[in-house]
Amino acid sequence: MISSRVKLDADISNTEEILSPTYSLRYFTEGIPKYKIPDDGMPANATYQLVRDELNLDGNAAFDLGSFTTTWMEPEVEKLILENLGKNFVDRFEYPQTTEIHQRIVNMLGHLFNAPEQAEFCGTATIGSSEAIHLGLLAHKWTWKKRRIKEDKSLSTPNIIFGADAHVCWDKFAKYFEVEPRIIPIEKNRFFIDAESVRQRIDENTICVGVIMGTTFTGACEPVKEINDLLVQVAQEKGWYIPIHVDAASAGFVLPFVNPELEWDFRLSHVRSINVSGHKFGLVYPGLGWLIFKDKSDLPGDLIFYVNYLGDTMPTFTLNFSRSSDMILAQYYNLLRLGHSGYRRIINNCLENAKYLSNRLVESGRFELLSNLELPIVTFKFKEAKDFTPFQLARKLRERGWMLPAYNLPNNASDLTVMRVVIRETFSRDMAESLCSDIINAYDTLDNTKKKQLQPTISPRRGHYAT
Repeated sequence: MISSRVKLDADISNTEEILSPTYSLRYFTEGIPKYKIPDDGMPANATYQLVRDELNLDGNAAFDLGSFTTTWMEPEVEKLILENLGKNFVDRFEYPQTTEIHQRIVNMLGHLFNAPEQAEFCGTATIGSSEAIHLGLLAHKWTWKKRRIKEDKSLSTPNIIFGADAHVCWDKFAKYFEVEPRIIPIEKNRFFIDAESVRQRIDENTICVGVIMGTTFTGACEPVKEINDLLVQVAQEKGWYIPIHVDAASAGFVLPFVNPELEWDFRLSHVRSINVSGHKFGLVYPGLGWLIFKDKSDLPGDLIFYVNYLGDTMPTFTLNFSRSSDMILAQYYNLLRLGHSGYRRIINNCLENAKYLSNRLVESGRFELLSNLELPIVTFKFKEAKDFTPFQLARKLRERGWMLPAYNLPNNASDLTVMRVVIRETFSRDMAESLCSDIINAYDTLDNTKKKQLQPTISPRRGHYAT
């Protein structure tokens, strides 16, 4: 058993010395407890330094190239966040203005996603897109269930259609809420779902088709309009009304600003719900997601709970309960601070840096691009098979501080290993140049090392080749 204690020096009484930055260095003469709460506490400055020093072993978030989440916000909004950390968003009676701001954001996003003017759209903030997706799909399951009961039909096992390129939260929903997942596999020549693959799997028990705008594996945007047209045809021919939930966790704060003509949102008849991550290209720290319904009729009233033990009766539609108001207010700050033009400028800059990086990688002759750069996501693979893998390249890049993920695609493309760079707001052109140079240098170093290892050597005694 590992035992570790903190020895406190009770003899030091000099307040000035206790408050000095160097005092915390003198405070520990033995290791600290790691798995049990210590018997006694320690000064605040010592605790801060202890935790801060240990976290230095983590990677630098600015060099985490695989993460979509925001790592920097302006000082003014950070001040706003600190001022509202302790404000429990669920307590709407005590914080009515925060509730009002929440509703304003829901309206802003409803308009951003082109909800019809006559529609009574609604929505809610969530901890992230995973919660938003679960809530949206649960609403579609409940709508399917009520429709089947109304039609006096037996309740068979409901099913849901989505691609293997979807986030794991889709699989979680299917398991947690007992819905049959009909997963469309990824192929080497097709990294996302299409209308024909959906047609082969839908039936009258399909609660929803999930369409991803910005897939987890390659950043591709799936053909929402094509799938919507299919479902319109199915509704006319067979009478099955099957809604679409658009997982726009990545694209929801990108496409409306840089490609507003693309029809993927509430302009399409069967798109009934959309989720988006505020903590991705919404430029807010984790964790914040949003779920928007095209019309309040898409959210069954049976799923809304009313509680009255926080000062007044209030509705709640979340999987969790208590949460801080800080990131909701941070989202409102960004929407006011940046406006359409600000978001457009930032996203366009990200796209330009993504194009620059992808062009440099392709021009090197070593890599092949897999993403089409609809979003600022660069996914690539080795152009030729090598005696080393992208996993080894990723480990080599860690020597320079870069955290660049390598992973295999699922299903029938599982033998394809790719690497992905998410170009965030803080990823500058200088960083793109440095990253590209480091990738090429690391690639060449591994390549030359392997070649040397494979070269035959001459035995000094017998004169024959030995490997």
